[in-house]
Amino acid sequence: MASLPSAVDGFAPVAARPADPAMWQRWIAPVLLLALPLLAFAAFFHLETLRIDNAGWLIRASDNGENALGAHAYWHDRAAGVSLKTHLLNAPDGIPVLFTDSNPLLTLLVKPFAGLLPADAQFVGPLILCNFVLQALFAWLLLRRHAPGPLALWAGVVLLAFPPTLMNRFIHVNLMAHWTILAALYLFLDPVRRDRLGWWAALVAVTALIHSYLLVMVGAIWASTILVRVTEGSGRSRLVTMAQAAAMLVLVGLLAIWLGVGDQIAARNFGQYSMPLDALWNPGLDHFSTLLPGHEPTPGRYFEGFQYMGAGALILVIAAIVIARRVPEAPRQRAVRERLRQLAPALIVLAILAVTRMHLPPFLQVALDPVRASGRLFWPIGYVLMIVLLLTVYRLPARRSGLLLAGLLLIQLLDLTGMARAVRAQSQDAASGPMYVRTQDPRWQPLIAGSRSVAFIPGDVTHDLGLFQEVAWRAINAGHPVSNVYAARTSGETLHRLRLERDAFDSGALVPGRLYVIQSPVPLPAKADHRAIALDGVTVLAPIAHR
Repeated sequence: MASLPSAVDGFAPVAARPADPAMWQRWIAPVLLLALPLLAFAAFFHLETLRIDNAGWLIRASDNGENALGAHAYWHDRAAGVSLKTHLLNAPDGIPVLFTDSNPLLTLLVKPFAGLLPADAQFVGPLILCNFVLQALFAWLLLRRHAPGPLALWAGVVLLAFPPTLMNRFIHVNLMAHWTILAALYLFLDPVRRDRLGWWAALVAVTALIHSYLLVMVGAIWASTILVRVTEGSGRSRLVTMAQAAAMLVLVGLLAIWLGVGDQIAARNFGQYSMPLDALWNPGLDHFSTLLPGHEPTPGRYFEGFQYMGAGALILVIAAIVIARRVPEAPRQRAVRERLRQLAPALIVLAILAVTRMHLPPFLQVALDPVRASGRLFWPIGYVLMIVLLLTVYRLPARRSGLLLAGLLLIQLLDLTGMARAVRAQSQDAASGPMYVRTQDPRWQPLIAGSRSVAFIPGDVTHDLGLFQEVAWRAINAGHPVSNVYAARTSGETLHRLRLERDAFDSGALVPGRLYVIQSPVPLPAKADHRAIALDGVTVLAPIAHR
């Protein structure tokens, strides 16, 4: 009779076989990289926002409503193609989706499947979750080779991936793609990929198709790579580096043309939304922190310049200073710190731009208009700071560093519970709200369906943005163009057209087949008085017959 295999033969009994740590890590990492973002999402947003047929919670006079509206128009515009511009809004001029605060990359990827989507499709909720997953992924890639143990690693991943600055961008989902910053830092630190043009070109192209502010930040990190290669390389390698830099600039220029960047009028208010000097420890609003007081002396500035680290992260700063003085760093950590030091020129420039608040000459105001909400530019500095802090704590043994970071993470979560409630309230309508709240009168639908186009008087739709978003959404569903739009930037051509249209309205020269929505009290043309209808407290002029 054959004997059973023994440990001597190389086989241990199943019950006594020790667990393989490598196998445990192989399956636990993917699970946590999905579970942690989902938990963060559920804490700050209603899960119903993930339904792509649930768009009503967005068109509530918000930037995310414009994001959804621009994408909605682009997907319903059969003539849009791959132009990244729709003529269903701001007709007949049209508007690049970039300036509707939509996500050009997402709208482009979804466009081929537009005919299969629900009539009221939205991807804002899924995009937020996707951003969270990518945040966790790149935070893990940055920390996994340095953490002394799993608890220290995953507590560090949460602290790095989900800072308050990320959650504060709930009103503008494109700017929640902070993972592009983490990806740029990962490339910058990776000894294999950091000098390869292909990796950087792919990241820069993707970032350019998401948002211009993120492009500036990622571009600053890429420029640091170029600077290092030029200053440290040989003569031949310098020529190659400069050629690659020129190719990258050409790529960005071509993408800018495709995105529709051109004749938009500069706002000329650089510095109005700069970063306050106490932003790292001032949450701005009292309810954004449970443990620390907040104050907002300049309304609006603390939103765009919001850089609050959170109570747990602030304590981490103190702990890291103490550890740095008492515990020597390992060679691997020292190499990372030395590499990050090479980012100093770029980070100094970003910091100066972030806090600058002064009267500048007109030509500088125009030149800096693409980053007029300058307080945002501190984000890469915040992430580099957190990486340095975590690497310092990782000098400790696995148990001590893990317990310390887990405790600080609990403090951080407790501190941000008020912020989570405030942000989550913004998507309350996704759980139970109707599609339309501003245009509930049943006469809206037949009036819009029976028109050929829609125009708002006055042309500035911010007088009642929620009304505009709902009417425009209905018009797009009917395939009718809207002559107005709420855009991040407006062209001189559009402003001139709106003035002519208002003059024509005042003189009684109404466009046949056009539904006019009167947002604020203005004199109606004498011959159009009999066409005025009151809907939900709004005056509209029913379309006149076609000649």
